[in-house]
Amino acid sequence: MRAILGIDAAWTQTEPSGVALLVERERRWRCVAVAPSYSEFLAQSDGRPTNWMAQSFSGTAPDVPRLLRAAETLAGKPVDLVTLDMPVATVSFSSRRAADDAISKEFGSRWCSAHTPNATRPGPLGALLSRELSAAGFPLATARHPQGAPALLEVYPHPALLSLLMRDRRVPYKVSKSGKYWPKLDVPARIAALLAEFSAIHTALSGAFGPIPIHLPAPQTVETLARLKRYEDALDALVCAWVGVEHLNDRTVPLGDSTAAIWCPSDVIRVS
Repeated sequence: MRAILGIDAAWTQTEPSGVALLVERERRWRCVAVAPSYSEFLAQSDGRPTNWMAQSFSGTAPDVPRLLRAAETLAGKPVDLVTLDMPVATVSFSSRRAADDAISKEFGSRWCSAHTPNATRPGPLGALLSRELSAAGFPLATARHPQGAPALLEVYPHPALLSLLMRDRRVPYKVSKSGKYWPKLDVPARIAALLAEFSAIHTALSGAFGPIPIHLPAPQTVETLARLKRYEDALDALVCAWVGVEHLNDRTVPLGDSTAAIWCPSDVIRVS
């Protein structure tokens, strides 16, 4: 029995972060919790379900000890692996890392280049997460580590989705980019197009883990693009956790160096 905590971490404290928890029982992985924010994940551990139709979800600073306790409550055991979508490293940094360049070199032609971190985004927030996770027994893994040893993996959903959905280039599912994806479509049409991509991701994850406790809305019930961000964040957290399953099955490789590495599914790596 193992547990993986996936975090789609916002680069600022004002934006919510998606959180997902997978548990393996009898050699089958299941999603036992997924939330659109840290606060909602903590609430679920107290028995309060998420109202996905709420007006908004607040961003907060991550409280790593509380998150890990909440995950243990929900899973019925301590977390074994944490996967994080956020630039982190074993050293301080304020610009692009070797890991970011390696991702862009490998996946740039497939429109999955890495974003550029700086001193403020994620800056102290990323340092806080990696420091507190390390203190809690999850050191940042930049190379192969002993099987079963607790670790923190930096992951990146865009390359992961190439593997999960068997796509040749970046999946167009980011709410903030919908105008760039479909410049000739009006907002209702872009909402429908985004939800079609969300549904493809949801279906693939359901195939891997069984029922996923996220019910996507019908396009006609969504009034604004912003109301879709909660589903994007939650699905990203689940994709992060899915990379953790691939990692435990020895199907990931790290791109970067000894200070920072982004773990990607090995089946989408073209350059060794």
